[in-house]
Amino acid sequence: MIIDKLYEQVESKGNSCVGLDTDISYIPKGLMSLHANFEDAIFEYNRRIIDATLDVTSCYKLQIAYYEAYGIKGLMAYKKTLEYIKSKGAVSIGDIKRGDISKTAEMYAKAHFEGDFETDFITLSPYMGMDSIEPYIPYMKEKNKGVFVLLRTSNPGAKDIQYIQTQSGDRVYDQVGEMIASMGKQVMGECGYSSIGAVVGCTHAEEGEKIRSKFSDTFFLIPGYGAQGGKGDDVKVYLRDGNGGVVNSSRGILLAYKGKEDGERRFDEYAREEVIRMNKDLRG
Repeated sequence: MIIDKLYEQVESKGNSCVGLDTDISYIPKGLMSLHANFEDAIFEYNRRIIDATLDVTSCYKLQIAYYEAYGIKGLMAYKKTLEYIKSKGAVSIGDIKRGDISKTAEMYAKAHFEGDFETDFITLSPYMGMDSIEPYIPYMKEKNKGVFVLLRTSNPGAKDIQYIQTQSGDRVYDQVGEMIASMGKQVMGECGYSSIGAVVGCTHAEEGEKIRSKFSDTFFLIPGYGAQGGKGDDVKVYLRDGNGGVVNSSRGILLAYKGKEDGERRFDEYAREEVIRMNKDLRG
């Protein structure tokens, strides 16, 4: 199962996940000037970062909004980047955060687990109910795909809904986690984790040990590190024996070259250095 591949990538390369949330403003002017259109510039920027980090990162996450914002050309860059990641044998996560009723979910599954936008994992929102997740399960069983379902996110507004106390005394996110874990038993990998993972932000570390203990079979996609304020010590409580989760950093990696005298020319090398530093921080 795809979760076994991701687990093995973490074992051999570390917990870092390179977030290719590529805004045109991030691309060095010299690189932009070499390309007639921004579609090619975005892809070339992504390609160079992928090549520089391939042996030191567990996976790549693309937030689709950064590509949708530039229309068809942006989505072509998204497509080309996913294809390039696949050609390198690496793991990709399409950060699409879809959540809709069953028939629409079937079309989202087809759109992102087949064809032009095919990726290994996608992110989903469960707040229309777990029947909005079910249409993705056949792809997990038959096409070696996986999902990360929003559990407890890293933004300040997480407390607006996810922290509401239920009649049982639990938080909403506790009950969502229990449903994710229960559904995940259908697609367990040999590594002991399910191909149905959860998005758990590291910016509320005080609850981390409880979440890790309660959802022991759930693999985590962990945002909030770096530019959002999370540090290595905040993340470690969400891991188990150094595995069980990947930690995303986007701006911290993509913009690591800023302020360096030769940064624009060597942006990919500085991205690599940041990933290596990040892995050391996460592994202690």
